[in-house]
Formats: sequence, structure tokens, C-alpha cells
Amino acid sequence: MEIFGYKMRLIDIYEHLFEALGRQDWWPADTPFEVVVGALLTQQTRWNNVEQAISNLKEHSLLEPEALASADTDTLEELIRCTGFYRQKARRLKNLASYFYRYEDALMDMPVDELRRELLQLDGVGEETADSIILYAIDKPKFVIDAYTRRILGCLGIDGNYRMLQQRFESELVHDVDIFKEYHALIVEYGKQYCTRHRCEDCVLIKNGKTII
Repeated sequence: MEIFGYKMRLIDIYEHLFEALGRQDWWPADTPFEVVVGALLTQQTRWNNVEQAISNLKEHSLLEPEALASADTDTLEELIRCTGFYRQKARRLKNLASYFYRYEDALMDMPVDELRRELLQLDGVGEETADSIILYAIDKPKFVIDAYTRRILGCLGIDGNYRMLQQRFESELVHDVDIFKEYHALIVEYGKQYCTRHRCEDCVLIKNGKTII
């Protein structure tokens, strides 16, 4: 794709973001199931609220699938209240925990596309949540598209729906779990530092209305 007279390559964007921000080593979690919980809780809230909720769950020993699946619903709602939509999320967390308690070992051996279809059938698991679980919890290559990704690419003239953007990343990049994780983490961090603070004049990808890629 030609943008501003240049051939836009996603690997070039990655390299500029890496140079600007350095290695991220994200998602922060002690266990794969903690990633699963965080992926659902982060819907429609800020990450610092998710961190508080996860800390609450740890204090009550509820970050294991079996324990969370059988947790008292009222208690769970209070522990995750800070993330918003806590009643809905509590119900969905219990269902997700029950699913992982029953099938976690089988999920690890599933092909990525089959695994994605399985996750998308669960209540409250949309594309971004499913792909976050696949990439960060199960360590399989599936690129995550979030609001920051769409915003940054939109500024570069690259538009499309979730699947279109995901297919572009997955067609251009080596299917490497670490690269997918690092790229997505860089996008999120860059979005936080620059896009949400409207630091457009400091953008490392666009200068004077033109891409530097």
C-alpha cells in the first residue's frame, strides 16, 4: 500500500516503535490463567483498575480456574467492582473459569483457528479478548487488534475492520509469538504515551503530515 508516496511496511512501524520505547515484555502476569482473567476484566476499563481487581482476587486465592469457577458470586462482584460492569463480568469470569478448568489441557493442543472458534463461543469473549488469550496465555501466534492499533494505523492511512487489519499483520510478519506480543505491547504503550495525550507533534511515525516510514 502506498501512503504519502511511500511503501508502508508494518515491520518498519515495529522498528520505529521499538527504537522509541524499547522492549516491553508485556503482558504482566504470574500465570497464564491470570492473563485470561485480565483479558476479560480489561474490557471497557483502564488497566490500573484491572491490576487492582487482580490483586483483590489474589488476596482471596481466586486466580485458579477451579477456585474462581466455584467462587461466591457476591464476593466476586465486590472484588472486581473497580473494573466496571462487575455483575456481568463476574458471571462471565465464572463461566470462563469453569471452561478453562475443564478444557485447559486440550486448549493447549488445539490449532489456532479451532481454538479461536472455541473461545468466541463463550459469553463475553469477543475477538480482541479471544486473541489476547491465545497470544498471551496460550502462547500461540494470533495478532491482537485493539483501539490503539486502529487509531495509529488510521493516522497512517491504513483502515479496515478487525479481521482485515489482523490479516494484514499476519500476512506481513513472521508468525512468531514473541514478535506478535512485543509488537502489540509497543502499540499499546505508544498509544498511551502519545495518542491519548494528543502528542501528535512528537509522533515518531508522522512528521509534518507525512509518514517517515
